[in-house]
Amino acid sequence: MRRAIAAAGLLLLLLALASPTAALAAQPRASFNDIESEVMCDTCNVPLNIAESPRADQERKEIRDLIAQGLTKSQIKATLKARYGPAILALPEDKGFSLAVYLVPIAVVAALLAGAALVAPRWRRRTRLAASTAPAAGAPELSAADARRLDEDLARYDV
Repeated sequence: MRRAIAAAGLLLLLLALASPTAALAAQPRASFNDIESEVMCDTCNVPLNIAESPRADQERKEIRDLIAQGLTKSQIKATLKARYGPAILALPEDKGFSLAVYLVPIAVVAALLAGAALVAPRWRRRTRLAASTAPAAGAPELSAADARRLDEDLARYDV
């Protein structure tokens, strides 16, 4: 009797462990809105979700038909790419030469940050040097007559 209860418990445990893996293995159903934002209209050259043309409507119908066939998002995108070429995808592939689209901006930002890190100490030194010198180092000294005339002009504006 104990063996039967232990075997039943073990069987339930195995079923409980196996059920999530079966659910995770199932491919999620493709979402039209998700695909529409990642596909370009082949005549308008804008993302399909903002394209307003008869051809865009035809592409939308084609995508809905592919979803109705039960294809996944990646299968639908691969089908569209095979029919219309890689320009139909809104985002470039993340392999081969198209990878440069992602890497070049990162490299440019890194180079700009490195340049700023190299130049910043020089800017700091210049501002410290300018602050340590006399504030009127480039201006000539006022003569007594000029100082008196300046005081008289300023006194006229004081009320």
